[in-house]
Amino acid sequence: MSTVLITNDDGIDSPGLHALAAVAIDEGLEVVVAAPASEASGSSASIIGADHDGHVHMSRREIAGLDVPCYAVRAAPALIALIAAHGAFGDVPDAVLSGINRGANIGHAVLHSGTVGAALTGGSSGGRGLAVSLDVGMHPVAHEWDAAAALARGILRPLLAAVPGTVLNLNVPNRADAAGLRPEPATLAPFGIVQTTAAEAGEGGVRLTVADLEGEHDERSDASLLAAGRATLTAITAVGETALPDGLSRS
Repeated sequence: MSTVLITNDDGIDSPGLHALAAVAIDEGLEVVVAAPASEASGSSASIIGADHDGHVHMSRREIAGLDVPCYAVRAAPALIALIAAHGAFGDVPDAVLSGINRGANIGHAVLHSGTVGAALTGGSSGGRGLAVSLDVGMHPVAHEWDAAAALARGILRPLLAAVPGTVLNLNVPNRADAAGLRPEPATLAPFGIVQTTAAEAGEGGVRLTVADLEGEHDERSDASLLAAGRATLTAITAVGETALPDGLSRS
């Protein structure tokens, strides 16, 4: 039986986390839930969380409908994935399932996502990773967690059969009928849903704002497909090597 860690960056009380854990349990996987005790959005692959004494503090939680070990951890999600790979919660997980995030994670901006950071850490630690996000927009009237969970469920078995190091990023439109969609292979857009800009600089600080991206995306990109109401699936990698620039490549 495959073992999976369920985590997120929205925190242990997020209904998206609970929905993702429920489908993994229903799929017959050995599940452990370990998520930040409080929100850790934007934490990327941060391993902040150890106290001054070197301990990562956690406590058991009871979550309605989830008859599996659940932990609220005072740490960023990537650190949770890292300590899981060293047996902190029992058997080393075959995969880290991260989400379901409240908001899309698309484009090169996934670099900053705690949801994606946990999945990448799972892949970098000898397992596999899946980040799942629901495109709720700025002012949602509902959150279709079950639809996103249903799409994630269809990916679990192929993910666990994939080679270690495989990491996938799934984004789902916030629609009840999204459960019937087929995730489409997508490239990463240059940015994400919005772009952060430094709006005002002054003595002692800089004020940041976010703005909707202007212009058109490549029609194959996650941003373009998601904007058209389609679910997207992208295989992503963590840190790797590339060729040195000209003039520096000679030994």
